[in-house]
Amino acid sequence: MRVHTGEKPYTCPQCGKSFKRKDHLKGHLNVHTGESHFTCKQCGKSFKRKGYLKVHMSFHTGEKPNTCPQCGKTFKQKGHLKDHMRVHTGEKPFTCQQCGKGFKLKGTLKDHIRVHTGEKPYTCPQCGKTFKRKGTLKDHVTIHTGDNPFLCDLCGKRFRYKGTFKYHMSLHL
Repeated sequence: MRVHTGEKPYTCPQCGKSFKRKDHLKGHLNVHTGESHFTCKQCGKSFKRKGYLKVHMSFHTGEKPNTCPQCGKTFKQKGHLKDHMRVHTGEKPFTCQQCGKGFKLKGTLKDHIRVHTGEKPYTCPQCGKTFKRKGTLKDHVTIHTGDNPFLCDLCGKRFRYKGTFKYHMSLHL
C-alpha cells in the first residue's frame, strides 16, 4: 500500500516530479505537452484532466454536490468544502513567518504577507493607484465606472461597497 508508505515510483522524465500511481503520471505529462484531451460538450472548452472538466461542468449545471454536515452550505468543489470546514473547527493551518498570525486559507496568508512587504501588485487601469488586494481594486474601480452593484431587495437602494450594503441590510432587521 503506497498510501501508507509514501512510495512514489512513477517519475516524470521531464521535470522529475514523482507519483504514487501510473495514471497520475500519465495525466501529469499533459502539463508538458500542452495537450487537452477532455472537452466540454456544452461550450467546447478543453481541459488537460478529467477532474478539471468535471469541476467545469458544475458551472453549467449549477450543481453543488458537496454539503457541509454542520450548517448545510453547499459547494461545487470538495476542496472548497474542506476550506469551509475551518469556519467550524477554527483551524488556521497557514501561519505568517513574520508575525505568527494564523489563517484559514493560503490565499489570505498570501494577502497578509503584503502588510510586511508593502507590495501592491494590483493597479487601477484608470488612474494608476495600486492596491494590496484584488478585491480592493475591484471596489475602487467602481469610483470610475459609477457602478453600484449591491441592490437591497427590500427598499431598492443600491450600494457601491459590499460592507456598506451589509450594514444597510442589518438596519432592516
